[in-house]
Amino acid sequence: MTIKSPSVDALFRPFDSEKLSLSNRIVMAPMTRSFSPRGVPGPDVAAYYRRRAENGVGLIVTEGTVIEHPAAAADRDVPHFYGEEALQGWANVVREVHEAGGKIIPQIWHVGMARNPAVFPESDAVPVGPSGLTADGAQTGHALSVEEIKGLVNAYAEAAANAKKLGFDGVEIHGAHGYLIDQFLWERTNKRTDEYGGDMLGRTRFAAEVVAAVRAAVGPDFPIVLRLSQWKSVDYRARLAPTPELLGELLKPLVDAGVDIFHASTRRFWEPEYEGSDLNFAGWIKKLTGKPAITVGSVGLDDDFMNTFKPTSEGAGNADIEALLRRLEDGEFDLVAVGRALLADPAWAAKIRDGKLDELVPFTREALQSLS
Repeated sequence: MTIKSPSVDALFRPFDSEKLSLSNRIVMAPMTRSFSPRGVPGPDVAAYYRRRAENGVGLIVTEGTVIEHPAAAADRDVPHFYGEEALQGWANVVREVHEAGGKIIPQIWHVGMARNPAVFPESDAVPVGPSGLTADGAQTGHALSVEEIKGLVNAYAEAAANAKKLGFDGVEIHGAHGYLIDQFLWERTNKRTDEYGGDMLGRTRFAAEVVAAVRAAVGPDFPIVLRLSQWKSVDYRARLAPTPELLGELLKPLVDAGVDIFHASTRRFWEPEYEGSDLNFAGWIKKLTGKPAITVGSVGLDDDFMNTFKPTSEGAGNADIEALLRRLEDGEFDLVAVGRALLADPAWAAKIRDGKLDELVPFTREALQSLS
């Protein structure tokens, strides 16, 4: 049965910015899968992304791929974005997606203090961060020296340069969810008193230097996306910027450094970010910077996506997206990232486009166990 929904057209209008053009507004959100043995993405990973491109996703953001650093990964099977074998695997992914008519960017990543050695016993690398602190204040890692910070900035830049060489359509820097860049941004994990700490400007310095180095490595015309979040994987109530004014202070150096598009991660896209306004996180970022913004957060699900990780959860059903479409139509944000709904159903975009809502596959925990 086909169900016509005229407002769905907002999702399928072309997107054109200064450096990136897409056939529609649907983005595949980055989702860690850990199906790349020894960090090398194989043909199954390429086929996984190709299926989404074949079914009408406008832009694919890959799962987090780690930069070259001993403590960058939290899992041995998370893909690398360095080394000849891993980069050849990614070249195959790009080729498959482009053959299917899609566009794709890698998300480059370092987990910082979120790395748990007990989960990754094959490596003896010590977790690193701005102050070596976990979110609860425990000193369990190594506080990075200025020299080490410069080395990490270079590692991000090298990964971005590889993305361009491999034919990707841009690059996303992971600066969200309590990982390394976010640990510098967050005052709870950044207790530094040098130029990389202190006030909001100091805490933003590392992120801005990463963006600037990536820009220098890829040139003026290659799109740079930066993913940010207020919430952390260990603290859903955390706030980088409790007011719009502080958010503006955080964002300005990042825009100046070269960010083209912001990917604003929230748990529930429909929730207002600040009192007195209905704007969500993406809406505020767009308003403050004038840059295009991607919204994300339980799109297409009838339950918070984080709840689906609970042992008692059976998954989530499909949800009405009329509220999302209205916000998109109103210009609150420019692009919509879809995560678990698209993970469960590679044809989600095509089914939404064609009104085949009764054919959507609901998300279940079993979807996490394979590359469907």
